[in-house]
Amino acid sequence: MSGGARTRLLAELSGPAVAAGLGPDSIVVQPTGAVEHHGPHLPLVTDFLLADHIGGAAVERAAAEGLDVWQLPTLAFTKSDEHSWAPGTVWLDESTMFDTAVQIGRAVALMGAGSLVFANGHGGNVALLQVALREIRKRYGLKTFLMPTLARTPGPSGEDADERGLGIHGGAAETSMILHLRPDLVDMTKAERWVPDHLAEFEKIRFNGGPVSFGWLSNDFGTPGVVGDASRATAAYGQALWDRSLDEAVASLHEIARFDPAVAKPGAAGAAPLASDAVAVS
Repeated sequence: MSGGARTRLLAELSGPAVAAGLGPDSIVVQPTGAVEHHGPHLPLVTDFLLADHIGGAAVERAAAEGLDVWQLPTLAFTKSDEHSWAPGTVWLDESTMFDTAVQIGRAVALMGAGSLVFANGHGGNVALLQVALREIRKRYGLKTFLMPTLARTPGPSGEDADERGLGIHGGAAETSMILHLRPDLVDMTKAERWVPDHLAEFEKIRFNGGPVSFGWLSNDFGTPGVVGDASRATAAYGQALWDRSLDEAVASLHEIARFDPAVAKPGAAGAAPLASDAVAVS
């Protein structure tokens, strides 16, 4: 793992050590990756590496800064059916993945921890994990969170400038990160630009962050199954992404440690009462 040895691996403790050591202030981090097609230039294990390395390094740094935080083994097989057309992809269907996430929550609750964080390296998991957060909260009372492991930042030499905000899979960012973490797994002779430029014409319909979402498969945008410009990836950009991603993940864990969704209860000191005609919605 980039960032040093791991000392906060929950699975390396004994059962009695978990029972004695975890409590309501304990945060358990579950990295979630994927084993899926990332084009001809990247390994199937790309998203697993992002979740495992960034999630693990964030746990180690946050623990060194005083947080009671532990890491579970990274999930490799998750919801990757948008790449199911491609040989090598191993995916779980939505019900299996959902049940897996919820049952991990059950186990963490029985350990006595207070919070569960999914540190996610694969975009295809996001919607399902957001639903699982509430289900785990409802069933087991845990505080539940979902955070990304890869934090986007502009390339220092404009590596992502030609992606038009559409570089979501196997493009400049992910390729640069693997060049930083595991350059032996990257074949830059096969890295090409596969950007769906026509999608930039749409203001509302976007991959991420737009008001209108759409269903897609990765081979909708070309036979390589890449959405981005891998040809401009560099290890230097990977280093910048690593630094930013680790800083963001550690800062997120510090906020999680002090977060309480129920801190402002009706009638509590400092809580503003609702107006008589106000309607509370969620």
